[in-house]
Parts: sequence; C-alpha cells; structure tokens
Amino acid sequence: MDLQAQNIHHHYGPTEVLRDITLDAPSGKIVCIVGPSGCGKSTLLRLLGGLEQPTQGQVLQVGAPPPGCLNPLTYIFQDFALLPWRTVHGNVALVLEDHRLSVSDRESIIADVLARTKLSEFADALPKQLSGGMKQRVAIARALAVNPAVMLMDEPLSALDSQTRELLMDDLISLWTRQPFTAVYVTHNLAEAVRLGHKIVVLSRRPGQIREVVDIDIPLAERSYGDATLERQQQHLWGLMRAEAAAADAELIHA
Repeated sequence: MDLQAQNIHHHYGPTEVLRDITLDAPSGKIVCIVGPSGCGKSTLLRLLGGLEQPTQGQVLQVGAPPPGCLNPLTYIFQDFALLPWRTVHGNVALVLEDHRLSVSDRESIIADVLARTKLSEFADALPKQLSGGMKQRVAIARALAVNPAVMLMDEPLSALDSQTRELLMDDLISLWTRQPFTAVYVTHNLAEAVRLGHKIVVLSRRPGQIREVVDIDIPLAERSYGDATLERQQQHLWGLMRAEAAAADAELIHA
C-alpha cells in the first residue's frame, strides 16, 4: 500500500504551517522528512496518519495493505510511549488485544516480533529495567506486531545517545533487509536520513514547502557510517537547509 499526500495545505488559525505538499511513500520504501525547526514535519506526519485533517488537500491510501495487516497505519514516537506497569511482552500484547486473535496466534506474533527486535530474553522485564535503546526496540516491536502497511516514525531516535542511535539504525536496516516495510520517518538528524531513507523530502521553513526530493539508490544493507557518498548527500541536504535553519532558529529564540 502506498501513502500519498496530495496538495496538502494546513493552518492553525491564521498561521500557515504547510503549503502545497504533494508526496508519495511507496510500498516497501522509507521516506525521510527533514527541514528546519518549526517547518511542520511532525504536523505533516499527523496529517498522513489521520490524527488531524488538512485544511486543504487529501491523504490517500492507495492499494491493498499487506496480508495479515491488523492496522494500516501505526506510530512510533520519540518518547517510547510504553506502559510502565506492563512487561515487554505486555506492552507488545496491548496492540493485539482489540483484534480477534486466538491465544496461540497472539503469542506467535509476539514471539516473532520480540525475536526480530532481539528482545526475546527480556519479555518479562518492565520498562524501568531497560535502557533507552531497549525501550525503543519495544516500541518498534509493538508497531511491527500489527503488521502495518505504513509505519509513521516521529524522531524515534532523537532521545538516544549517539552510540545507541547508531545501533538502532543498524537494527532498523537489518529489520528492513529481512522483511521490507514502508515508513515515513521524520528526523532533524541528516545522518539518520541518509542512512535510512530511500527518498528524502526536504521542507523549507514555515510555511513548510517541498524544496527538493533526494533519492538515494544505495541499498540499505550497504550503507555505513562515514561512507563518502552518504557524506556528500548529507552535505547537499545541509546546503539546502543551512540558511533557513539559522533563520528558523533565530525566529524561535525571539518568538
């Protein structure tokens, strides 16, 4: 299933946040959205996920969801959004409880996603016993449990230290390589974008408009930290954003 935004405009009262956004998240690809602070990245993600309705334009789900899909769209947040009184197993089980699944089917799904995210031995642990990286693995496992057509990822690694972020990027690449998924991935980190994105959408400062769409053809499994081609792509993205990022930062400071 593809997720498409067509001619999206959005206002909060008199403030224009997004202007004429048209983009496509193709099935089996990761689309990263980058741009200066306050440009509407997270707002766009909420519109794509149906949490808000655009002032103008439409969001379309084109094609059939994958076999066994329980939720067409699911979110992964930067703050993990785990229930502290539930174990790892219980947090993953939460998203399956409203679906008509047998106990054996539910347990099979949970076992599968815990194995895929390297969490099997932590099934009985509580969130307070886990590191930040492990908590985000639980959030990823929970999202995978419903076999979504599209994962909407709102700066999922921004709360983590640099070493943990690198490990989680490796994990996401490994997950995608074994079983490609579709994602729209909002980030302010250009290194993340070039490591993970098949397509990178660069937004301007508010009102957010698409400045450029950058395609990266290097297979995910062949991308690595320090790769010269990815470094050039990152510098190109920063060149597109630098002046506007400085202006947006000054605007936020004086707001």
